[in-house]
Amino acid sequence: MRLAVAADHRGFAHKAPLIAALARDGHQLLDLGTTSTDPVDYPDYARAVGAAIREGRADLGVLVCGSGAGVSIAANKLRGIRAALCHDLFTARQSREDDDANVLCLGARVVGVDLAIALAREFAGASFSRAERHVRRLAKVLDLEARGA
Repeated sequence: MRLAVAADHRGFAHKAPLIAALARDGHQLLDLGTTSTDPVDYPDYARAVGAAIREGRADLGVLVCGSGAGVSIAANKLRGIRAALCHDLFTARQSREDDDANVLCLGARVVGVDLAIALAREFAGASFSRAERHVRRLAKVLDLEARGA
């Protein structure tokens, strides 16, 4: 699996351990920043991960900020991106299986590094179930996106 990973300054400390663990699992990683704890703006990193997915350079993305909420809000503004804020294993798996999420959002002030790694592994290891009810619901989500309403 090709994974794009990015974090703002608050999520920076989680990024390297996430990348290392996911690389050990055999994933191809695209590190899209940031490169330090110097303050940056999380929407820039949400855009970078979204662009990598939309351009076919990554299959899935992982974004980390302080709460996870900011990157989730920003990423979900991008057409074709379905970002899920997940702080538990069930939601990380379910967001892929039921909702076909393609970006995992994490809060570094909410989950520690070990749980962040477990969440990313759960997310990357799951896939859309294609169950009829989920296909139907996803089509409605895509229609909302297309219409902007």
